[in-house]
Amino acid sequence: MTETEELLLPNDVFLKSGIHIGTKFKTKYMEQFIYKTRPDGLSVLNVQKINERIKVMASFLGQYEPEDILIVSRRENGWVPVKLFGKITGAKIVAGRYPPGMLTNPQLKHYIEPKIVVVTDSWPDRNAVSDAMKMGLPVIALCDTNNQSNNIDLVVPCNNKGKKSLGIVFYLLTKEYLKHRGLYDEKEFKHTLEDFTPE
Repeated sequence: MTETEELLLPNDVFLKSGIHIGTKFKTKYMEQFIYKTRPDGLSVLNVQKINERIKVMASFLGQYEPEDILIVSRRENGWVPVKLFGKITGAKIVAGRYPPGMLTNPQLKHYIEPKIVVVTDSWPDRNAVSDAMKMGLPVIALCDTNNQSNNIDLVVPCNNKGKKSLGIVFYLLTKEYLKHRGLYDEKEFKHTLEDFTPE
């Protein structure tokens, strides 16, 4: 196995979380990440590519101070993992409805100026994507097989609807981000995958 192929977690942990299970619909852009289509019509994402993109996302985010990062999750299954990522790293988080104008209107009391935006799903989080675009900010999006990639700078393929899947993504992202910032200490890091995956 080469360096690039090493998985951040054992393959069976990835598979149990359903991180690779897509939808019955697939967009042209997402085809490159699809490993196969099951007999029931569901597309299955390639775990190697998911793993690879999580690493790329972490190294990309690792270039930014935590307060320059905004993570947005309209989808409720993402709230626990994104809030925990924010709590551990210090990144800014919007869990729930994205307040319009948050990035574009300095008059608003919740106005912020991040340097990069991460969304858990480019469709429900489209207002954040559109504001980021207006402000010229790079956007990283977790994308399922049915997502479009317009206005997205980095697509991270995964099941972006499931609790376990989103839990794994943010658990790995937290650890890898801290490593890139030189802040990760295996003994100090007490958070488990379960912490990121609400029952």
